[in-house]
Amino acid sequence: MQELTLSPGPAKLTPTLDPTHRMELILSTSPAELTLDPACQPKLPLDSTCQPEMTFNPGPAELTMDPEHQPEETPAPSLAELTLEPVHRRPELLDACADLINDQWPRSRASRLHSLGQSSDAFPLCLMLLSPHPTSEAAPIVVGHARLSRVLNQPQSLLVETVVVARALRGRGFGRCLMEGLEVFARARGFRKLHLTTHDQVHFYTHLGYQLGKPVQGLVFTSRWLPATLLNAFPTGPSPRPPWKAPNLTAQAAPRGPKGLPLPPPPPLPECLTTSPPVPSGPPSKSLLETQYQNVRGRPIFWMEKDI
Repeated sequence: MQELTLSPGPAKLTPTLDPTHRMELILSTSPAELTLDPACQPKLPLDSTCQPEMTFNPGPAELTMDPEHQPEETPAPSLAELTLEPVHRRPELLDACADLINDQWPRSRASRLHSLGQSSDAFPLCLMLLSPHPTSEAAPIVVGHARLSRVLNQPQSLLVETVVVARALRGRGFGRCLMEGLEVFARARGFRKLHLTTHDQVHFYTHLGYQLGKPVQGLVFTSRWLPATLLNAFPTGPSPRPPWKAPNLTAQAAPRGPKGLPLPPPPPLPECLTTSPPVPSGPPSKSLLETQYQNVRGRPIFWMEKDI
C-alpha cells in the first residue's frame, strides 16, 4: 500500500523504511526547481572564431558597399554649359558623333564618317551640341547633332537634317536647346528661314514655332567657285516624263512559224512602274495629322518651315 501526503515544505521524494515499501510524495507551493548534476550536464564546446553574431540596429537599415566597387554616376549635363560647334573644327569628336547618329539611324561606320567629313563652312555643315566633361582633361561629350544645307533658289534659307539627341538625355530640354542654337547660328550668318522634314515630331516642332510648308531641295554641295547660273540649272523637282504608251501589237503582222502557221500573240506588257511618287499638286495640307508627301520609302513626312 502506498500513501500520498501533501506538505507545505519543499518537494521531497522520500522512500520510507516501512517493510511494505510505502512511498511518500510531498508537494510544495514554492516553484519547482530542476537541477542537474554538473557531472552529468552535456557540454557543447563552440569555437569562439566560429560563433555567429547577429546585431539588430533600431535605426533605418543601411546598405554599405565597398567604395572601390561602387559604380560611378555621370552627372547630367547642364543646359547653361552647352556649346554648338561645327564637327570639322573638332575632328577628335568624329567617332563619338558618328556613334550618336548611328544609334538612331544604323549605317555603315565608314559611310557615316565620310558624310561627317564633308562638313565645311561653305555648307553642308554639321553641328554638334557639346557638354563639358566632368574631368577637365577629357574631351567634351557629344549631346546632339544637326546638319545644315543650303536650299536651291532660296539663298536665305537652310535645310535642317539629321537632328538627333542622345537617348539618355531626351525629354530634358536638350532638343529645344539644339534647335534654338541652330536658329542663332543661322541668323548670325544672314539666313532668315529654316526648313525641315519629320514624320513623328510634328508637335515638337510646332511648339518651337514651325509651320507646315512646301518641299524644298537641299544642295548636297556648294562652292564659291560655282556660279549661281550653274546651281540654278539643277531641276527643283523630278523632271516630267512623257506618258508611257504600250506599242500597238495589232498593227504589226503576226509572226508565222516554220510551216506558215501564225504563232500565238505574246502576253500583255506590264504597266509602267515609277521609282518616285508623283509630285502632289495644289497647296500643302494644313492638318497636323495628314500629309500628302512621302519619302523614298513611301513613309508619310511633313514639310515644316520657320522664319528666323
